[in-house]
Amino acid sequence: MYQDATGEIKVLTGNANKKFVEDVCKSLNIKMSDCEVNHFSDGEISVNIKETVRGADVFVVQPTCSPVNDNLMEVLIIIDALKRASAGKINAVIPYYGYARQDRKTKAREPITAKLIADLLTTAGADRVVVMDLHAGQIQGYFNIPVDHLSAISRLSQYFEPLMENGEEFVVVSPDLGGVTRARNFANHLNLPIAIIEKRRPKANVSEVMNVIGDIKDKNVIIVDDIIDTGGTICKAATVLKEFGAKKVYGCATHGVLSSIAAQRIYDSELEEFIITDTIPLPEEKQNDKMKVVSVADLFATAINRIHYHESISVIFD
Repeated sequence: MYQDATGEIKVLTGNANKKFVEDVCKSLNIKMSDCEVNHFSDGEISVNIKETVRGADVFVVQPTCSPVNDNLMEVLIIIDALKRASAGKINAVIPYYGYARQDRKTKAREPITAKLIADLLTTAGADRVVVMDLHAGQIQGYFNIPVDHLSAISRLSQYFEPLMENGEEFVVVSPDLGGVTRARNFANHLNLPIAIIEKRRPKANVSEVMNVIGDIKDKNVIIVDDIIDTGGTICKAATVLKEFGAKKVYGCATHGVLSSIAAQRIYDSELEEFIITDTIPLPEEKQNDKMKVVSVADLFATAINRIHYHESISVIFD
């Protein structure tokens, strides 16, 4: 599938999502590099890279999902080890970029943690960052090194293509005003109209649906989001869409954080199915009949290959 390498390429990871990295390496037709990540008795992280990386083009593939701080520190320590081992180029491939929701100050004395993580990765020694569907696109500007921002929209929309074949009408729904661009991009892949859920927040952590902008009556709808965390918002949205006349309600998101009882909440909701990608592993205890996973490992493999050969990444989005 991929052309012969003109220089050595190495892919390694920590403990966050080894199955995903194995799939990436399979698509690249290479063996994952041997990197052992353990803990000392006091909880400190120990990294042992068991092969030479001198002069190599190294890709550290790891999402900073739960446990977020452990997985983030693993990435930073691996990058530091690579830098001290004279790696030729260090690429931090972070399918899910944790702390991205803290991207600006909304009240006094708040941190901008997304910028802090960008600084940490750069200081550790990363030469390039590859991410997928950042919660806020402006996070790319927090880096002073190249950032390749991939999207799972095409892969998620492909899942729904067979459902369109029976002639039923579908509408893509944004769960809030901030997600309209994402919903529009998704809808463009399927040539569908969009609708928007208009909400207000009377107090912190409480949202009320005021209106649905767009025609959803007697139509199937697909709610599109970037992150599914507790599942409360999207499950509530599914209930409201049914009340406004929708027939069937589907949902999808790139990153399945699925905190607490989110998976069970989705199973008990009005949703027919909920589709996520494999940027974050789905534990066995959170799997159910409504949760579906599509892989984006081959997209990352294509990006890694094109970066290695200094080719354009934009063709991935065509």
